[in-house]
Amino acid sequence: MQRQWRKSTRSSAGGPECVEIALDPNRAGVRDSKNRTGGELNFGVTQWSRFVGTAKGGAFDRR
Repeated sequence: MQRQWRKSTRSSAGGPECVEIALDPNRAGVRDSKNRTGGELNFGVTQWSRFVGTAKGGAFDRR
């Protein structure tokens, strides 16, 4: 089964911060949308959920 990638809603249009995300029941994949053949990072769904929750909580916001 081919993974369905989508561009992050937080990626800037045409800017350097472009990532794509693919979710399935067992893992979350992240890759650079400008270099799709450059590999991907994969995380377990629990780890990905924690990361997203932390990011939404503002832990990574620039101050």
